[in-house]
Amino acid sequence: MRALPCWVLCVVCLPLAAQPAAPPQNAASVSPIWDVRVVLEGLAKQADRLVAALEQINPKAWSEQGASETYAAQLQSCREQARALAQGARELARKPEVLSAGLDLFIRISALDNMTHSLEEGIRKYQNPATAEMLASVIAGGSKNRDEFQGYLMELAVEREKQLSVMDQEAQRCRGILVRQPLEIPRKSGRNK
Repeated sequence: MRALPCWVLCVVCLPLAAQPAAPPQNAASVSPIWDVRVVLEGLAKQADRLVAALEQINPKAWSEQGASETYAAQLQSCREQARALAQGARELARKPEVLSAGLDLFIRISALDNMTHSLEEGIRKYQNPATAEMLASVIAGGSKNRDEFQGYLMELAVEREKQLSVMDQEAQRCRGILVRQPLEIPRKSGRNK
């Protein structure tokens, strides 16, 4: 029986290694794309509401009451981050399986959440407690979508790790097959002199 050339095995094995693994029956799978798109659109709408709420805040008048000038810069940063969050969520909704873009969006959400809570304290102290409560209500309104998005990212990361593990196992298996192949030395044709 003649051994197959190494390149034939590589051509056969590598596509097998690139195929995603079928999830085990008892494993949780990734949420359906259409459900994730709804969550991402909810995050975008929430960010739009946050931008509208942030437009009602005037930190310049706060300095007369002894507030730091950094509140104005923080407010501007929150507005920019909320707009970027809305745009990023809408872009990710087009292709939600891109893990790096999802992680970027999640980090932006977390950073914006921290900044708005700090800003909320300034509003409560220097502007109006009712406005601070309104901002807190807008922020809290997005918690369900944030939690669902975080869960989706975890599911997606676990699924990608499984796929990489299967690809690595298949690549190792193919390497093992290639290593066990006998080395075929080409014979010279022609007459011996």
